[in-house]
Amino acid sequence: MMSEKNDVTMKGWEAVSILLIILGIIGTSLVLFSAEPHVPIFLVVLLLIGWAKVRKLPWKRIEKGMLEGVQSGIVPVIIFMLIGVLIAVWMKSGTIPTLIAFSFEIISVEYFLLSVFLVTSIIGISLGSSFTTVSTIGIAFIALGTALDYNLAMVAGAVVSGAVFGDKMSPLSDTTNLASSVSKVDLFEHIRHMLWTTIPAFLITSIIFFFLSTGSGTANIAYVEAWLEAFALETTIHWFALLPAIVILVAAVKKIAAIPTMVMGIVAGVIVSAILQPGAFHVTEWMSIIQNGFESSTGNEQVDSILSSGGIQSMMWAVSLLLLALSMGGILSELRVIQTLMSTIHKLVETRGKVVLSTVLSGIGINTTLGEQYMSVVLTGEAYEKRYKEMGYSGKHLSKVLESGGTVINPLIPYGVSGVFMASVLNVPVLSFAPFAFFCILCPIITVIYGFTGISMKKEPEQQANNQQTAHQLVS
Repeated sequence: MMSEKNDVTMKGWEAVSILLIILGIIGTSLVLFSAEPHVPIFLVVLLLIGWAKVRKLPWKRIEKGMLEGVQSGIVPVIIFMLIGVLIAVWMKSGTIPTLIAFSFEIISVEYFLLSVFLVTSIIGISLGSSFTTVSTIGIAFIALGTALDYNLAMVAGAVVSGAVFGDKMSPLSDTTNLASSVSKVDLFEHIRHMLWTTIPAFLITSIIFFFLSTGSGTANIAYVEAWLEAFALETTIHWFALLPAIVILVAAVKKIAAIPTMVMGIVAGVIVSAILQPGAFHVTEWMSIIQNGFESSTGNEQVDSILSSGGIQSMMWAVSLLLLALSMGGILSELRVIQTLMSTIHKLVETRGKVVLSTVLSGIGINTTLGEQYMSVVLTGEAYEKRYKEMGYSGKHLSKVLESGGTVINPLIPYGVSGVFMASVLNVPVLSFAPFAFFCILCPIITVIYGFTGISMKKEPEQQANNQQTAHQLVS
């Protein structure tokens, strides 16, 4: 009997054709017709089902691919919903309004974008999670950016850039741990070697945001203060309201898993709300807050639009898109499109520059087709690990490149797990903030330059000796 995994064969040209068609449908729909990303992804799923039937793939196999794709995203889906609840609870408890108020005290209004980038970078390193950083202090900065009349796409770009930098540099980050594990390199060696890429990208991004924010927004300080007064009337601004954020930070430091951490933050928010707002605890109201989010009624339209957020329902746009994207990825995997593309590319890499470029492009390609940052690291790492060793490079070289083409790119994909989440939480479309997420854009560019110039790509003497010995044995 033929193996279930090997009864679908696909040639390189066919895999490339499928990828180009997918990118054409998605790109045309998003850019030319301004469609929500759900529509082109849904059309692609239907197209892939038709293609699979043409290739005589049984329906059970198609269904299996979709189920496996969705299964890989169950944890992110639960996290999305928990963060929706977290935001609603933290609005009610005063945690996020207090973060907004305190942020206004510590940032520079004159250099607002630079301040946003630096603060989110620090918090991202502390939390080890770009998602948590964006959904807490990121929301605060979007609110302040609105009050200061900044371009919110720029503000979101600064938030995402800082959050991703912090995520990459934190030993608490799941993706940073994943990249080091796949490449079989020590976690802290991986982080140290990433500095070759992240520090130049960080400095260039800082300089860009410095010039973009110079002298802007100074005339609106009184407006922000009026906002904070409105916040205080509708919710609570108090140092004790920061307790849930501290709970999240402590949980991150102790490396507690994401879902328990979110639950702890939610419970802490409810407790803080009960303490700071005694007598205002009503089960019916909390049920509504958890489902539909916190509702503000200050009479100030802009303040109400900021405070009225969160809830499980607020994340359903993101969840539905994620499920569609994961279904698409599952069918692509079952059709062996990704595997064929990786195999085809792998055969073409002969020099250091080409292997680095192809690794980055492979990570970007998997992000684009599957919308999943973890698979962009795992599949690319598995495909290139042997090639890097053959060329005399150790795991730290591969892990650095995996991050640059994988995890930092996902926030720039409109249907990627990170992109979907950040767009939903910040209420700014991915295609709007992507051009300003300079850190995410610079990392792969710098990495490819290093690949062709040899910077930070010094071969390991021990690895070189092993390769020479192997070559000598083959000749003998």
